[in-house]
Amino acid sequence: MKVNTQKDPEKIIWDHMRSPSSNLISGSQTRTLPKLMVWLILFVSVTYVVYTLKLVSTSRACNNEPFTTNRHLSSTPSNNSLPLVRNHTSLAIPRGENQEPRLETGFQHIVFGIAASAKLWEQRQNYIKIWYKPQEMRGIVWLDDKVKNQEREDSNLPPIKISSDTSRFSYTNKQGHRSAIRISRIVSETLRLGLKNVRWFVMGDDDTFFIAENLVRILRKYDHNQYYYIGSLSESHLQNIFFSYGMAYGGGGFAISYPLAKALVKMQDRCIQRYPGLYGSDDRMQACMAELGVPLTKEVGFHQYDVYGNLFGLLASHPVTPLVSLHHLDVVEPIFPNATRVQALQWLKVPMKLDSAGLMQQSICYDKSKRWTVSVSWGFAVQIFRGVFSPREIEMPSRTFLNWYRKADYTAYAFNTRPVSRNPCQKPFVFYLSKAKFDSSLNTTVSEYARHHVPHPACRWKMPDPDKIETIVVHKKPDPHLWDRSPRRNCCRVMSSKKKGSVMVNVGVCRDGEISEVQV
Repeated sequence: MKVNTQKDPEKIIWDHMRSPSSNLISGSQTRTLPKLMVWLILFVSVTYVVYTLKLVSTSRACNNEPFTTNRHLSSTPSNNSLPLVRNHTSLAIPRGENQEPRLETGFQHIVFGIAASAKLWEQRQNYIKIWYKPQEMRGIVWLDDKVKNQEREDSNLPPIKISSDTSRFSYTNKQGHRSAIRISRIVSETLRLGLKNVRWFVMGDDDTFFIAENLVRILRKYDHNQYYYIGSLSESHLQNIFFSYGMAYGGGGFAISYPLAKALVKMQDRCIQRYPGLYGSDDRMQACMAELGVPLTKEVGFHQYDVYGNLFGLLASHPVTPLVSLHHLDVVEPIFPNATRVQALQWLKVPMKLDSAGLMQQSICYDKSKRWTVSVSWGFAVQIFRGVFSPREIEMPSRTFLNWYRKADYTAYAFNTRPVSRNPCQKPFVFYLSKAKFDSSLNTTVSEYARHHVPHPACRWKMPDPDKIETIVVHKKPDPHLWDRSPRRNCCRVMSSKKKGSVMVNVGVCRDGEISEVQV
């Protein structure tokens, strides 16, 4: 019996394992991991199914126009956040199929504000008549006083208005004239007229000549719904230092977008009162732009031309950008010789009508057999140089003009210039535009340039003499989309000519691999 009272060790272990406490311990060790794995797999599976169903329910049909959201937005139930979503997508996403295309900026969207003087109006109105198109353009001439025959409006001119009184504004600059206050308010006064469908206000003087087609090309690059202040600097480095390198010069013209003009009109009178010591209208305008936080967007085709003398060097090496304006026409010489200033500008209209985009654009090429360098400023002039000069030299304006501050001449320009050579052999032979037409059979403009006869001293260089050339004939296809591409000079090629005393040149877009290569 004694044996029976003692428990079998194996039975004790078995009983212990079957007890509740032992089940908890062993279960936690043997079944916890499989359960976690099952739940994890189940959770991932459910998430995957839900996500797949979400994608299927919100996916859109394929469309040729990427990122189109109009259908999706229109079918979405309205809620408080929906207008914000629509506003956001309208800025970032191209227009839908049902939206009308936005009209490109044209003459009808621009209003010119022209600052004029009653004393000079009789003379300077002739400049405006050349470029202004009354049937296509809108503008206002703002005078400081009444002029004779003002009641009888000239159909070739914009309407004339008298600027409002500015005597309440303080002006303390002893070197300037308080008319600067009147002129600085022209954009605001023009806006207050309430003209419809305006995108841009363009400011200019009565002696500013606009190439209006190129002005439109420039403005089309910018969103007129944003704040833009577009113009250019003076040619004089000292002028820019005295006034500002961030200021647009009104004589060269500048453009202000409609929203910016609206912001300006609200604060300009208060702004003007804060700057009584400023010299002119341009720096007052820039001071207000600085308060608005709007910098100058520089377009170098607007030309203030703060220079004296002959513009030939500047025009013959025009920068690779559309020619937009010319200024100070009463100060500089006529741009064509043997003509009055008005006659010269009227003559410039001939190539403007044929190919305004290419007007004054420079091309540089070489007559290798004769070792001549040829520079074409289309619609204006052609130059032939004895010898081979690099494009880097020829694209720099030659100093045929004087600085606005004559004592600082040639050291104080805001760009590089090259001296007029004293070596008689390097003096260019110049040919000015004499006629131009469009050849419909060739779809090409044909412009002729006649020799401008000035003394040329004898040259002992052993190369053909351009002195026997009387005419340059240039063939060029009109290229209205020239400025839709990246800026690059056109290329030119000297062609063989059967006519004695004549050189033929072809100008056009550079071919693949074509460059103005200097060959020594």
